[in-house]
Amino acid sequence: MPSSPPSLTPVASALSQLLNQVNPLARTENLPLAQALNRVLAKTQIASINVPPTDNSAMDGYAIQCHDIAQIPTHLPISQRICAGDVPVALSAQTVARIFTGAPIPANADAVVMQEHCQADDRGVTVLQAVKVGQNIRRAGEDIVQGSDVLRAGCRLRAQELGLAASLGIGKLPVYQQVKVAVFTTGDELLEPDEPLTPGKIYNSNRYTLLGLLQTLGCQIIDLGQVADHLAATQAALSQAAEQADLIITTGGVSVGEEDHVRHALLALGRLHLWKIAVKPGKPLAFGQINTTPFIGLPGNPVSAFVTFCLFVAPLLKKMQGLTQIHARACSLPAYFAWPTAGKRQEYLRARLAHVDGRLGLELYPHQGSGVLSSVSFSDGLVEVPIGTTIQHNEMVQFYFYSELLA
Repeated sequence: MPSSPPSLTPVASALSQLLNQVNPLARTENLPLAQALNRVLAKTQIASINVPPTDNSAMDGYAIQCHDIAQIPTHLPISQRICAGDVPVALSAQTVARIFTGAPIPANADAVVMQEHCQADDRGVTVLQAVKVGQNIRRAGEDIVQGSDVLRAGCRLRAQELGLAASLGIGKLPVYQQVKVAVFTTGDELLEPDEPLTPGKIYNSNRYTLLGLLQTLGCQIIDLGQVADHLAATQAALSQAAEQADLIITTGGVSVGEEDHVRHALLALGRLHLWKIAVKPGKPLAFGQINTTPFIGLPGNPVSAFVTFCLFVAPLLKKMQGLTQIHARACSLPAYFAWPTAGKRQEYLRARLAHVDGRLGLELYPHQGSGVLSSVSFSDGLVEVPIGTTIQHNEMVQFYFYSELLA
């Protein structure tokens, strides 16, 4: 298979170099559950109780002793009524207990008959169907066993993890503090969206794409806005960012043009570890550091900035956040398109899910240029095309959902 040009770093090697330069933040804090959504757990949580704490009924019905049901039908008196939250007494022989979903099972009872299989009257209840021992009973610890690792350090706390913590009586969780990311864009041609469009100008989409991506990943953002295309202004912005942030991200100014000042400013203030990746879109990506603060300079083209953020910045941030699941998982889907030209860089095509003849596959956005931001909005993720390969119609391809890349 053809290799990338010697001046370009392969995607996997570039990502490995980035990840080797950063570590999880050591700063942690304890947050109430209501404030901990999307944060990363800093310490494994051990279950201090069983969930459920006692055997309980899986449905509304009648708690019985199975050996009391010698034949079907059998009529037995009701000796007690048990609701969720009650503390029942032991079930007397030759009786049943009216019981409701979630209510604790009384001692001596070994099954619950669902109410649809019974017929109640003034004297008690008639059991109409046979029941096996243990039927319709949720056992203590069936969900969570006391002493087990219930939430492991390094997981991102979703709504379900918060509910799980609450079920154990945990009101606060230790989480890593948010990564502070300083961000600015460059380009004298850029305007803010609410400004009138004048000749030679374009609106600054990168700023808002980048801010949204950082919010999606739960970062604390230091927005330095737009920086003028001057070396001194760029150096000043980078110096300010290095003093305040855990990571610096810029867009534009990392190519080889006379007005691309970010790379030169980085070299003047710190070190450049990596430049030019064998990836399309997004070749001019710079990685380095100023003092101890890592820096990533994304390309200025909107699609290039978005794609390289997903491929390189997202996993870097995940590692800094303390996540154990850093790398996105790909799925294999059929391509409802052809890609006949083998490239010298690893390509990432914007595609979305489509049904053809009842089969789920991928359709490609017709314009794959690095300035076509609508391709990103159209798509559900990225099709990976390794260097030197082509894609035939209906061929299985590796696809990365944005929801997985940015999780």
